[in-house]
Amino acid sequence: MVFPTQAAHEESPQRKMGRGKIEIKRIENTTNRQVTFCKRRNGLLKKAYELSVLCEAEVALIVFSSRGRLYEYANDSVKATIERYKKACSDSSSSGSVSEANVQYYQQESAKLQRQIDNMQNNNRQLVGEAIAGLNMKDMKNTEQKLEKAIAKIRAKKNELLFAEIEYMQKRLEEIDLHNNNQVLRAKIAESERSQQADMNLMPGGANYEFMQPSSSQPFDCRNYFQVNAL
Repeated sequence: MVFPTQAAHEESPQRKMGRGKIEIKRIENTTNRQVTFCKRRNGLLKKAYELSVLCEAEVALIVFSSRGRLYEYANDSVKATIERYKKACSDSSSSGSVSEANVQYYQQESAKLQRQIDNMQNNNRQLVGEAIAGLNMKDMKNTEQKLEKAIAKIRAKKNELLFAEIEYMQKRLEEIDLHNNNQVLRAKIAESERSQQADMNLMPGGANYEFMQPSSSQPFDCRNYFQVNAL
């Protein structure tokens, strides 16, 4: 099978004498390599510009020469295009594995919490004297120190509560004593007032003297004397 292009090349020998096909490999001659780089670079930049204008595509082109010089083209911004490229790559790579990542994360968190629960349960059993067969001397010493610290804290808290209770009871006793003293003083004051009232009644001119006052209902004789029964 012969393609049209091949037939055209075979039929026109003049085309063979024109521009031949260049083998794609490194150009050894430095001058030729630099000339080819400049021509191909300009053509590539032109093609990128035409693509961005004709197709309204966002194009960013970065070229470094063999000497390290930078050549770039972008219809918007090279940095913005690179950020968009990174975002597109991350979205495409993570969109299909979001659920798997979530499952893996929750599995790791669950395993971590389970390990913490197991450690706490083992520590609690060791503090009450259980599950100590596998402990070495250092671990037993650490457990003993933890127990001593815990006992010291418990005793300090117990003493604090006892002192607070004693102080409260002392205040209550003082209040009760004050109340009793007030009751005793009030009783003495009431008794003193009653005795004073009794003394006032027994004094001349007091309450008994009223019975000796003349009454308008008792008759007098002509000499202004009381009758015998009145005396």
